Amino acid sequence: MKIYFLLFFSVLIGSQTCLAQEKLTETEKLICTAKIWGFLKYYHPKVANGKYDWDTQLFEILPKIEKAQDKTALSSVFSQWIASLGEISRCNSCGTDSKKEYFTKNFDLNWTQDRNLFSDEVCKKLKDIEENRFQGKQHYVSTINNVGNIQIENEPEYKNFDWNNKNLRILSLFRYWNTIEYFFPYKYQTDQKWDLVLTEMLPKFLHPENKEEYHLCMLELVVKINDSHGFFITPETNDYFGLKWLPADFSIIDDKAIVTKFYNDSLAQKDDLRIGDVITKVDGKPISQILEKNYKYINASNASSKLNNAKYAIFNGSTDTVKIEYIRNGTTESKTVNRYFFKDFKYKFSWGKDKWKILDGNIGYVNMGTVTNKEIPKMMEDLKNTKGTIFDIRNYPNGTLYQIANYINPTKADFYKKIIPDLSYPGKFIWGESGKCGNNRHEKYTGKIIVLVNGQTQSHAEFTTMGFQANKNAMVIGSQTSGADGNISRFELVGGFKTMMSGIGIFYPDGKETQRVGIVPNIEVKPTILGIQKGQDEVLDKAIEVINTKS
Repeated sequence: MKIYFLLFFSVLIGSQTCLAQEKLTETEKLICTAKIWGFLKYYHPKVANGKYDWDTQLFEILPKIEKAQDKTALSSVFSQWIASLGEISRCNSCGTDSKKEYFTKNFDLNWTQDRNLFSDEVCKKLKDIEENRFQGKQHYVSTINNVGNIQIENEPEYKNFDWNNKNLRILSLFRYWNTIEYFFPYKYQTDQKWDLVLTEMLPKFLHPENKEEYHLCMLELVVKINDSHGFFITPETNDYFGLKWLPADFSIIDDKAIVTKFYNDSLAQKDDLRIGDVITKVDGKPISQILEKNYKYINASNASSKLNNAKYAIFNGSTDTVKIEYIRNGTTESKTVNRYFFKDFKYKFSWGKDKWKILDGNIGYVNMGTVTNKEIPKMMEDLKNTKGTIFDIRNYPNGTLYQIANYINPTKADFYKKIIPDLSYPGKFIWGESGKCGNNRHEKYTGKIIVLVNGQTQSHAEFTTMGFQANKNAMVIGSQTSGADGNISRFELVGGFKTMMSGIGIFYPDGKETQRVGIVPNIEVKPTILGIQKGQDEVLDKAIEVINTKS
């Protein structure tokens, strides 16, 4: 029996020794480094307060990481690094704050205690840092007063950034990944687990073949947060897609691009482009094939907004002309059409001329993209006797929600609640107070209330729609909205390349999500190819039908 026990014990010790001595890949080592570097940046009292130049610390530790061949050697590097930062004092205020209601779906520090990654000594040090984390003013991040979304601070920009510099590419990935890891309120909703994003993107950041490929790596990384606010544009990404446009806008329906309007009428007429043309191929490639190729480079919260944001990825290019295949009047034809720089269109963007009007049948219509706060009293006076009013939010409103709510909501009502990052415990978010709109000071509008939405209804437009929904009789008609709600946080990747994300989490009062889901219409109506060709606004038509239907 003793012999069997000794044999078993020897095998067990041997297997652990093999694990400790198993050679680690560059990616495996850098994944651990990214996590520890980010954790120390926001948690260690002598790092989070700005005592150390944390970028330089990374550059100095990377050669040691490269030399470490196995878990034991790597943990030794980490342990010495942490020790070099100095002793930390006991934190008497780091316990659970019973006054805070935490949202914890984004929070996960279990990796700090993973003995498959780190030695016992490193795990203990990381736990000690968490339990005695920094409680002062963070050096690298702060929150915006009265809102709560983060702003990144004191990060060197590296204006003379050279994409060939491997260390700076690593730094860029580490910075962005940890910003999302600790401060993106919707991290838990990403299609791909954020840990796996790091695993996938590290080799791409380590080994880009050229400058354009590196910029596309940055774009792909940003797209992986699945947030319609997550824009990322550089001269190199523009070169990839091309800066020359067709003089027309499109809707993507059933893998076809339908012409919906023109940026320049005369240039469109020059190539005989017409509203309702159904484009099926571009330079011989089906629309679906082009979308599939560029899908990972198109930022969006959901599939609908992905299509809405994809048009430049389908038709743009660097050449003056492009060949299209299209269907008109049931006949399939092909022709070559011209492309132009967008500035050549001299296009003046507008949400339309009408601010409000009364349609046939005594139905009010409000263009929420054009009406302003000072006009609300006059508008509501003009519309007060209509049998129903359609509030069109297929645009971006001018902050008029609260004024309008005073006329349509009989009492002050909750319409959202939010989460904001807790900088005293990075990765955790705090539920804020519910937001309200409406009051009983004005004569209330008694007609039916219809709200129109579509994929262009984004951010403040979605927030505004939620305010209208506080009136339980309001009805939303249209299609899935963009699914990007919450004040944006702007920041930069290394080299000064700008990006942004949704910075606070917005939910309905009952905790129901809006991010990625968007506003779910009571009645779903999507434009059809035939409707576009006939010049119909099928969503508006449905709203008029609902108002005219006796309830």
